[in-house]
Amino acid sequence: MKKRNKLISLFSGAGGLDLGFQKVGFDIIWANENDKTIWETYKHNHPKTFLDTRSIIDIKNSEIPECDGIIGGPPCQSWSLAGSKKGKRGISDKRGKLIYEYLRIVRAKKPSFFVFENVAGIMSPSNQEEFTKFRKKLENLDYNVAYQNLNAKDYGVPQDRKRVFLLGIKKDLKTRFNFNKISKIKKLTSLNDCIHDLQSIDFNSTQIANHEYYEGGFSPIYMSRNRVRSWQEVSFTIQASGRHSPLHPSAFPMIKKSTDCFTFTKKNIRRLTVRECARIQTFPDSFIFKHQNINDGYKMVGNAVPVLLAHKIANELKKILEIKEIQKIKAPKETIVPPRLNSTYESNPLC
Repeated sequence: MKKRNKLISLFSGAGGLDLGFQKVGFDIIWANENDKTIWETYKHNHPKTFLDTRSIIDIKNSEIPECDGIIGGPPCQSWSLAGSKKGKRGISDKRGKLIYEYLRIVRAKKPSFFVFENVAGIMSPSNQEEFTKFRKKLENLDYNVAYQNLNAKDYGVPQDRKRVFLLGIKKDLKTRFNFNKISKIKKLTSLNDCIHDLQSIDFNSTQIANHEYYEGGFSPIYMSRNRVRSWQEVSFTIQASGRHSPLHPSAFPMIKKSTDCFTFTKKNIRRLTVRECARIQTFPDSFIFKHQNINDGYKMVGNAVPVLLAHKIANELKKILEIKEIQKIKAPKETIVPPRLNSTYESNPLC
């Protein structure tokens, strides 16, 4: 890309989405994350990006730099179908309202494009009305908006993980993003492909960072379903909690005892480590998660957009922008033709 597009990142978390875009040549010039347990991790892994740590609602439009694009995923808990509320909090929850802070900044900065990510529950029947309202507001800001629910496993991520992406491109660019053009894989990437080699590395070893696991008990919610996938399968969704991390694929199979109740056949092996979860989220081993509490490590990993999926979306967007840039360069310059004088003015030089 001849032009290095400058992006701002909202609700950045540890920066999985940011890293995917950086890998194809986008520059993240400014980011915002209000959770103090994440700041050290973001700054360590994104040293060239300015991180604004204030709450997004306290940041004025004028304090945010001009940019070519905006990326980010507002908090998803209000839209999630997991838990007792089953995604019914939506816009009534204060975290759910943060999608309109994203809208505010798009309206103020008028970037050439934006990428919005959230859980699949934002498109559920209980949230469909609010989702449609939000999407139309973005379209009314003069964007062609495409959206799709993607499963990360179809793009090389070793994990069942469904997430909704909205991608808007300014209408004056006369193009639209097509999610169907993102390259899919023919064979799924398994847990064996992803984390098998980590078995030979001691926990908390200096060989690799974050290779440690949560050792707490198993709650009734955890035991309400199977938590083991085999080496030949992809992982369950990596969640933002050590307590709910899947079990290691070498664990004994769990068996169903009754409705919403599973049990261990034998003493099962441990949960996945933070590093194993990070691998499953396709973070490179060089990406270090800084934390005092191990659950903060799981939280940062589980809330992130898988780096490989972000990379594939960014790469397809890059192709579109490069084509439009080439077309702009090759477009013939408009010739300015002076207005022709009528016969009256031509015959009278004094006029």
